[in-house]
Amino acid sequence: MTALGKAAKGLQTFTSDVAQGFFEITHNGFAVVGLVAVFSVLTLLARPDLRQAGESQLMTWLHARQSQALGLVPELDAIDRATALNPKDLPKQQAAVAYWLSKKYRVAPEPLSALVAEAYEIGDRNKLDPTLILAVMAVESGFNPFAQSNVGAQGLMQVMTGIHSDKYENFGGKLAAFDPVTNLRVGVKVLQECIQKAGSIETGLKFYVGAANLEGDGGYAEKVMAEHARLRLVASGRPVPLAPPPAALRTLAPASPLPPVLQEEDKQAAPPPVVS
Repeated sequence: MTALGKAAKGLQTFTSDVAQGFFEITHNGFAVVGLVAVFSVLTLLARPDLRQAGESQLMTWLHARQSQALGLVPELDAIDRATALNPKDLPKQQAAVAYWLSKKYRVAPEPLSALVAEAYEIGDRNKLDPTLILAVMAVESGFNPFAQSNVGAQGLMQVMTGIHSDKYENFGGKLAAFDPVTNLRVGVKVLQECIQKAGSIETGLKFYVGAANLEGDGGYAEKVMAEHARLRLVASGRPVPLAPPPAALRTLAPASPLPPVLQEEDKQAAPPPVVS
C-alpha cells in the first residue's frame, strides 16, 4: 500500500471514529435529558406545591408580558364584578321586561337583565310584585346606580344611606349603596317596611318617598303605579308603547320617620313636592 493510500485510510478511520463518538455522546445526552424530564414530572406529581408554585410563576411571567404588549394590567376576574347577564338567558317574561326597560331608559340590556332577574328573585322571596320593584327603581333613578338626589337619597332605589346605614352593615358598609344589587336589596327591604306600616301599596309608596306627613307626594305614587301597570302588561306579552320616562330623582324627604329634631331640619332643608 502506498503512503497516499495509508493516509487516506487513516483519515477514513479517524472520521469514522469521530462520527461514532459524536453519535454516542448525542445519544447519551438525549438519554440524560429524557431522564431529567421523567424525574421532573415525577417530582411535580409527588409535590403539588412545587407544581402550583411553577404554574404561578409562569402565569406571572405571562401576565407581565401581556401587560407590556397591551399597555395595561390584565385582570381576568374583573368580569366577576360586573352586574350583567345575557338577556337571552332569562325566562321569556323577564327578558321581555329587560328589553322594554332597556329601550325606554336607554340603558344596556345586560345590566338591566341582571337587575330584572334580581327583582324577580327578591320579589318572590318577599311577596312583592317584581314589576313594582322595577317601577320604583325606574321612577327613582332611571336605572342610574350612581344617582343622588338633592336630599341625599342614593343609588338605584334612592335609599337614604345615612338613615339606613344599619341595613348596609351586612354588606360591608355605606359605600355598598353604590353596588346595584345591594342597593336593590336594601331598597326592597325599606319598601316592604313602608307598605307593611301603611297597609297598602299606594300609601306605602308615600311613606317610601318621605311624604308620610305631607298632604301630597308630588304625584310620586301615581307615577310608580302607572309604570307598574305598564310593566305588568309587558311581562304578560302585551305590546306597550315606549312613553317618555318619568323624571327620576326624588325631591321629597327620606323614606322613614326621623327623630323629631331631624324631622324639623329635614322640613327646612327639603324643597316642597313638585310634579315633574
